[in-house]
Amino acid sequence: MIHVEGVAEATDATFDDEVLEGGLPVLVEFTADWCGPCRQLAPVLGAIAAEEAGRLKVVQIDVDRNPGVPGRYAVLSMPTLMVFRDGEPVKSMVGARPKRRLLQELEDVLGPART
Repeated sequence: MIHVEGVAEATDATFDDEVLEGGLPVLVEFTADWCGPCRQLAPVLGAIAAEEAGRLKVVQIDVDRNPGVPGRYAVLSMPTLMVFRDGEPVKSMVGARPKRRLLQELEDVLGPART
């Protein structure tokens, strides 16, 4: 898995603590080493993790090493981005996207982007 500065890494064992127990909304990237679009998305996620640190937690989970969580949420494509709020998935997006578009798609979870 591509380690991204500011992005936490979850496993099947730590997912509930990292994602479901948090107070902030959590953006989870379901990723894999072989996934090219996941590599394209890495700097975008790092930038969003840094810029939205007080409003959003960003977490990655490697689907090959941790098949339980992707199975629980029926994740079939990489990258899948899923937003969790209060322990429940509230939004799901498939595929890499530029930072501006991803922030627009997260507005309903985070509120309007700060300027």
